[in-house]
This record gives sequence, C-alpha cells and structure tokens, in this order.
Amino acid sequence: MASLILVRYGELALKSPPVRRAFERFLRRNILDQFVADGITGRLRSDRGHLYVDADEGERAIRTLRRVFGVTSVSLVHEVPTDRTAIRDRLLELAGPRLAPGASFAVRARRTGQHPFTSQELARDLGADVLERFSDRHLSVDLEEPDVELFVEVRGPVTYLYFDRDRGPGGLPLGVAGRLVALVDGPRGALGAFLMMKRGCKVGLVSVPLGEPLARGVLTRFDPAVRVTAVPADPEAWCDAIAKLAQDSHADGVVLPIRVDEYGDARARWGDRVLFSPTVGLTDGEVADWWKSVEELAS
Repeated sequence: MASLILVRYGELALKSPPVRRAFERFLRRNILDQFVADGITGRLRSDRGHLYVDADEGERAIRTLRRVFGVTSVSLVHEVPTDRTAIRDRLLELAGPRLAPGASFAVRARRTGQHPFTSQELARDLGADVLERFSDRHLSVDLEEPDVELFVEVRGPVTYLYFDRDRGPGGLPLGVAGRLVALVDGPRGALGAFLMMKRGCKVGLVSVPLGEPLARGVLTRFDPAVRVTAVPADPEAWCDAIAKLAQDSHADGVVLPIRVDEYGDARARWGDRVLFSPTVGLTDGEVADWWKSVEELAS
C-alpha cells in the first residue's frame, strides 16, 4: 500500500515566483535522482510551499528525503476531506494507538483557505473530542511539552493528519548555485563541503586517506552523482588534484578546511577561483557536533 509523505521546504518559498519555480524544479529532480539511487518508486505532486510524495515504501522514502537539500522536514500523512466529522473520526482512529493511559497530548491545527472555523477553534474542538472518546485513559492536555502531538493541517478542500516531523538538511537544492571543489581531509573539510552543498553548490571532492570514509561514506549519500578523487596525504598530490578537478568540472571556487592564507603558493595552481573556508569560525568541538548531526541525517 502506498504511503503519502508531506515534504516541506522553507527558504525556497521566500523567493520570487520565477526563482521559486526554478528552484522547485531542481528540488523535484534531486528527489527523483535520490529515489533512483536508492531504488525507491515515488510519484510527486505539489502545491505552494509543499511537495507530496506517493511512495510504495514510506519509511525508506522518508530516510531518503531527509538527505535532499532544500527539504526542511517530512511527515507521513493521512489525507481526508476538509469536513469536521471526517477529520474528527480519522484523527480519533489514528490517535488511539498512540495515546497511552495517563499521557498528555496537544492538537496543533493550521489552515489555509476560507473555512467556517479558525485554527484555534478546530484545535480546541478536536482536543475535546479526544478527551471524550478516551475518557477512560485519564488523558490531559499539555500545550507546552506534551507526550503526543496530533497535527492537523487544513489545506483548502483537503486535510492532512500526522504525528511526527523528521527533519531534513534545509538550505537550497543542489545545482542552483554553481560548482566547487572541496578538500576533505577530516571532519572539518567534510563539514565545509557539506555546508557549501547546503547552499546549492555542486561540490566535487578531493579526499586524503583520513577524509576518504567521510567523503564516500557520508557526503555521497547527499549527492549520489558527486565525483570523489582519492589522493595521498601529500600537499603536492592534493593541490594538483584540486586543480585538475576544478578545471574538468569548470568549478567556480575551492573549499578549504582552514584559512585560505595558510595555503601559500598552492593558491596559484587554482587560478582566480574564489576560495571558501566555511568552518574557519568553528572550534573543533563545534565541528564535531555539527558533523555528528550530518551523519545522523545520512543514516
């Protein structure tokens, strides 16, 4: 049975209509490319600010979507008509198995379009329905830190019910912001490449032995088509590899793990390309924390 997944993207929705449409095309293409790489069948449709994916393997599709740049979060949703009775009945059916005796809960309601009720009224009424239906469980309402959250999103004639949000990497879709080459010599170099990918850049990777597992084992999960060049941990080798990959891929810049002025004469080999050091302001501890979150998204 196919699962319906709601895909949210934040920053794209703030762009002008022509730019947003172009970015959305990149996002849709990137999602389909990731599905192909993971062997997942899915069908996409959209409205303003959201994508919807019909996938035969919902949990696998969610794990894949969490690695697509531009995606802020995803939820497995249940679709019902925007009718108060239909919303109530389906919500009670879905919520029952999640509400343990003595649990606290909150109904989070949002709406788009013209309806004879406000979001607050809908949340209040549905909360009362839950308390009445499961009165023998001694539930309580807690709007601050509930044990269970019940989300109701009304979008015109259709309403979506869901319980969880799995975060994505956010940022911009791959491919909207040019090409770069990054040196991956460890977590700092890998995080620098990730951060530039998150800004929409297609990033080729030059990895030394210490960075090879991070490049191939993690970063390729976010871009199945990424090109990885492995070289020895020798400055001459990786400087030349960066120059060659930058020329072959027509890269606009080079991403380095430390300050650009520490590379001295090596800069001359890379021509007039822009040099980036996106992690220069982070401590080693901060880099480790950020990279751990990247690995969690990639898993």
